[in-house]
Amino acid sequence: MLHELPRLNEAILQDHAPLEVLVTESRQHVLHHLPDVNRLTPVEAQRLVVHLGFVGASVARHYQERSPGGTEHPERAFAGLAVGHDRLPFRRYFAALADQTGAGHYERDSYASLVRWNVGTVLVRRSGEVVAELPGVFDDGHIRSYTGTPGEHRFFLLVKQGEAIELAVNCTLLPLMRDDADLTGENARHRVREATVLLGALRRLLLDFAASPPDQTMAAEMFMDVFRQFAAHWTPDDIPPSGALDPEALKRDFLLGIAEPGYDRLAQRLFPALLEQERADIGGLMSAPTLPQRLLGEIGWDESALRLSGDAELRRLVARYPALIDWYRLLAMHAQVSGAHLMLSKRYLFHPQRLRDRAGLGDRHLVSNRAGTTGMTESFLERLTRARQRHTLAALRPVLTADGPARTPLAQVDRRRAEAAPVVLELTG
Repeated sequence: MLHELPRLNEAILQDHAPLEVLVTESRQHVLHHLPDVNRLTPVEAQRLVVHLGFVGASVARHYQERSPGGTEHPERAFAGLAVGHDRLPFRRYFAALADQTGAGHYERDSYASLVRWNVGTVLVRRSGEVVAELPGVFDDGHIRSYTGTPGEHRFFLLVKQGEAIELAVNCTLLPLMRDDADLTGENARHRVREATVLLGALRRLLLDFAASPPDQTMAAEMFMDVFRQFAAHWTPDDIPPSGALDPEALKRDFLLGIAEPGYDRLAQRLFPALLEQERADIGGLMSAPTLPQRLLGEIGWDESALRLSGDAELRRLVARYPALIDWYRLLAMHAQVSGAHLMLSKRYLFHPQRLRDRAGLGDRHLVSNRAGTTGMTESFLERLTRARQRHTLAALRPVLTADGPARTPLAQVDRRRAEAAPVVLELTG
């Protein structure tokens, strides 16, 4: 029946079948036969979390769309779902299953199960070498989805490819967090340049997806009216799956810094929906100085001193520490990636919804298209992008642009190197 879920979802969405068909099929052909979670290995539990996450999301969506007051009491969607001969309530079984994964998974579907575990292993290659590997838990070459449409498959793959590149970036930069790291030395400069190239590849990935026709990506209407609507609540105050839960993106913000007050509190609010190791890693980075702060400390400067210095003094500083050029480029590319993500959000969500509002068509009742599933509005995402543009080395912008050092032949060499050894993504399993 799990393979039949996309067909059942489509039938219900087209009003060709009632929700009860999905509930009955799930109960008779899946839930009744599920094993005791204690008999499962962690990997088996992870695979079942993926499958049952799609079942739970489907039942939650259809119930709330078709039941008066359903959004106020989303937990009632699962009243007819019981597992095994002991008729264990679905959500209680799912919570035990999540615990059995050994990863600290959330008690509902999440970014980790929908994207990372669902999609096959993604390799990131640079100059023929694997620089990052983001595993999945299946080896069947199949990407599970709500309706089985190619657009959903492409979107899940896009998100996992993006996270894989982000993982490569973070793995490149994390060694520089050691207390004995020389952040102006050649090793650090090489790592920073590589991270910048990888971020450039991430930016191109997002821009290429946005520039491709809908039949090669996903139509905005499909994204808004079908795909996103499966991110309904299971309980009133839970955290639905969202790209905001991408742990590698959060890590990068705390590695490189973001000039947004309260950003750490925002990240902490997402912690319940992250995996245990992700919470630990992000928490550690959150409490440590950022790499740019460490860099300035190493050369005896701080951000305030940079802002108060004139162009001549800043040029002398860059001449003394040319590594600042590499670090500036990295932070600038970090901001450009944020801009590309914002553009993608506008294209697939905020602009189409604005057109609907102007036409008097309103919003979706279940999952609003006026904000991300974790509540991030367009204006807030714009603010985060501006915050990344106001990075620690932003005061160097006047002397590192136009005809400054950032336009020297060194930059051309870096571009030729990136073109000669592009970042290659490979999906396996």
